[in-house]
Amino acid sequence: MGIKDKLHVMVVDDMSVSRGLILQALDWMGIQHVDYCVDGESALRKLAARPVHLVISDYNMPGMDGLGLLEGLRKGRTTQRIGFILITGSTDAGLMERGNKLGMNNYIKKPFSPEALKAGIERVVGKL
Repeated sequence: MGIKDKLHVMVVDDMSVSRGLILQALDWMGIQHVDYCVDGESALRKLAARPVHLVISDYNMPGMDGLGLLEGLRKGRTTQRIGFILITGSTDAGLMERGNKLGMNNYIKKPFSPEALKAGIERVVGKL
């Protein structure tokens, strides 16, 4: 049984098209244990109750953005070690610096290909 068979992933994105592209790519990779939330607040609540191995989150969401979610995860005893990948169309160096200070494990620039997403995930969890 490989890592992709054991890996539990949470996708957090308010945009159904973007979320669908991520979910399709995860399915293409053979990752079976996938859940999603449409905003940072509900994701934080869900993850506190049942942590996963990896969160893939959009940055720009209403209410709590992706880095707000990351900050909340890093403060939680049961969620502080969850792997975190930020997906963003922004090239703002300040955003990346803030993410790195908060403990972001990787980021992927939009638009992305399934292969780029897979490579980004493998840099966090190892070879799928």
